[in-house]
Amino acid sequence: MPSYDPKAIESKWQKRWLDENIFAASDQAPKKKMYILDMFPYPSGDGLHVGHVKIYTASDVVSRYLRMKGFNVLHPTGWDAFGLPTENTAIKKGIQPSVLTAQNVTRFRQQMQQMGFSYDWNREVNTTDPEYYKWTQWIFLRMFQMGLAYQAHIPINWCPSCKTGLANEEVIDGKCDRCGTQVEEKPMRQWMLKITKYADQLLEGLGGLDWPKFVLDLQHNWIGRSEGAEISFGIDGTSNELSVFTTRPDTLFGATYVVVSPNHPLVAELTVPQQQAAVAAYVAEAQKPIRLDPKGEKEKSGVFTGSYAIHPVTNAKIPIWVADYVLMSYGSGAIMAVPAHDERDFAFAKKYNLPIQQVIVPAKAQGEATLPYIGDGVIINSEGFDGLSVTEAQRMILQKLQLQGKAKKAVQYKLRDWVFSRQRYWGEPIPIIHCEKCGVVPVPEKDLPVRLPEMDKYEPTGTGESPLATVEEWVNVKCPTCPRMAKRETNTMPQWAGSSWYWLRYVSPHYTQAFTDPAAMQKWLPVDVYVGGSEHAVLHLLYARFWQKALHAAGLVPQDEPFKRFRAVGLVIGEDGQKMSKSRGNVINPDDVVVQVGADALRVYEMFMGPFEASVAWNTSSIKGSRRFLDRMWDLVATRAAQASDQEDVEVELMLHQTIRHVSESTENFKFNTAISGLMELLNVVESKPMLSKKTLESIVLMLAPYAPHIAEELWEQLGHTQSLVYERWPSFNQKLLAKAQVTVPIQVNGKVRGQLQFDPGISQEEVEKRARALTNVQKHLEGKTVVKVIYVPDRLLNFVVK
Repeated sequence: MPSYDPKAIESKWQKRWLDENIFAASDQAPKKKMYILDMFPYPSGDGLHVGHVKIYTASDVVSRYLRMKGFNVLHPTGWDAFGLPTENTAIKKGIQPSVLTAQNVTRFRQQMQQMGFSYDWNREVNTTDPEYYKWTQWIFLRMFQMGLAYQAHIPINWCPSCKTGLANEEVIDGKCDRCGTQVEEKPMRQWMLKITKYADQLLEGLGGLDWPKFVLDLQHNWIGRSEGAEISFGIDGTSNELSVFTTRPDTLFGATYVVVSPNHPLVAELTVPQQQAAVAAYVAEAQKPIRLDPKGEKEKSGVFTGSYAIHPVTNAKIPIWVADYVLMSYGSGAIMAVPAHDERDFAFAKKYNLPIQQVIVPAKAQGEATLPYIGDGVIINSEGFDGLSVTEAQRMILQKLQLQGKAKKAVQYKLRDWVFSRQRYWGEPIPIIHCEKCGVVPVPEKDLPVRLPEMDKYEPTGTGESPLATVEEWVNVKCPTCPRMAKRETNTMPQWAGSSWYWLRYVSPHYTQAFTDPAAMQKWLPVDVYVGGSEHAVLHLLYARFWQKALHAAGLVPQDEPFKRFRAVGLVIGEDGQKMSKSRGNVINPDDVVVQVGADALRVYEMFMGPFEASVAWNTSSIKGSRRFLDRMWDLVATRAAQASDQEDVEVELMLHQTIRHVSESTENFKFNTAISGLMELLNVVESKPMLSKKTLESIVLMLAPYAPHIAEELWEQLGHTQSLVYERWPSFNQKLLAKAQVTVPIQVNGKVRGQLQFDPGISQEEVEKRARALTNVQKHLEGKTVVKVIYVPDRLLNFVVK
């Protein structure tokens, strides 16, 4: 019997898969489709890391499993290759970004094929290919025609290190999410995409998605829909009014001052002469990087304008301040400050010795409460409304203000329109021409793509102009609508542009008549399973959903949501428990692991190391266990293949069918670690049996195949098969056999039976307890009680002891 040699086996099958084009999806096959997609990689110079391998192995396991279940599987990949990382690396190395991208793509492709990922390489796309970004530009022009793309001169997030503008989503805690530099605010001409038009649709669409709860919550919170009121405060000594937005009209009587954003258009008008110098200095300072206190929080600072607002109910004069904790981008850029019931207002009032008026107390304690008190309760110190609940007061105070013409209902969003311009070189040119006579003119469709010109010097200027502005022969162009000479738009699109629609291109990547083939969309869309990193839970997923909804509104795609099911991967962190990074020296290169133990062992280890969604530390000694598992599988099948029996051991038959069911359910539910655990338990049993049937050996190999495809193919061949097992039928389990073997477990609460469950013998207490708590009658008898003890007699009973 030859020994298990991963290097020889894996290269053999990788070549055969490629030569036979075995993973190509068929547009004509009558089988039910499944579109399985992982977030395509950004091809950096460092190549794949083991975090990538975890994502791509998971989507590959699911793809291989579904092919064996009889589905027509589309599983494509490509390269998200425009953007800052490549440009910055190219600058450091002194080479062209296009050259660096080509090198990186070649390396990534080789690594992915080395891992045995079952991609349909016929559908490979690259966002930097002019034949791809032609359609990115075309979609932008459709958005321009729809009024979704527009120009604005606005204060934007500016990264002084990357020397470009950033979208709000690219700023984390006041810092550039790419390089960590403190972001500044800088007024500039920008191209914007009106994502806010779809705010409600983006929220409503979340209800029908099979996504992790934390991802749905992140999307909800980022869009940030708030229902409230716009309330008008008079300005003392003038006939003007100041509009504030609040979600808490019930706290109106607790408003002791008003705050406007440093960028509010009325700042100058509100400032009295004596305060002009102080206000001007503060406004200038507010444009600089965010100031953080020792705790890492934004410092509360502000300046008094010298003016007073007139309270709309009490007619009291309350001071108007300028402070940067109020954003012009949210609401009206002005707030009524209620320090007794808002943490930010409370900190500000304490710092500047401003009045604090409590207007809510806890319902069960009509007295003092620790301030700021932000909970529910009863209204006090609010003439005519005392004693009302918060909900009643919100309705009645707003009703009174509406009757007086001082308020109206309003809805606001945290979501801001997407800043879509970048003052860099390595990105898709924006297909717009600026003409002195005609204004903003879209590039005619026949002239697409607007190709990115090659440049010897493409470093960012830092002036707000893209390097493209220096390429006169490219910039100067005839206006499409008049005889005049005009100028091209020199800003480029952000890195997120190409990834906001790439799943649509995969269904027909070589189609030339449109961005994708309508017939192919009808066949393949939407994506059935999408796999990727949780770090993209806001930016990419939000942008992708927006583009899909805009294209759907234009009648160009059949669905308004791109991804039915999404699963987020947990981080693979270093053995030291810290995030992998070059500086810490704890990065694991998958190439090194493949040399040591083989690609299959690496695949098995990454799927077995813990729950898919959990962050787990790398453990070099554990990966040796995955290799030993494959060695044992090899020895089992290779030894028994020629001696297989026609008869089956009763114990083996039962456990085999239990394992088939277990591995099937676990794979479908992304519980890959428990699937592999089930295979290991089966292996422990069958190794001790003197004879095994060929059917049992075949079933074991087929279940192993999605996780360790190379060794499975080789063992399948040793079992006498000449065709690849890629499209072999997944083994089925005998439900009647399993039902006969199941045990009935009574579920008790304080010794009284409140339900029963059926399980396979040997099920864990954790699983029995989990399912028992889901029983309605058990929930009824546990409600309001404390479980002090759980008694479990394996396969016989479970008893909750409560008090």
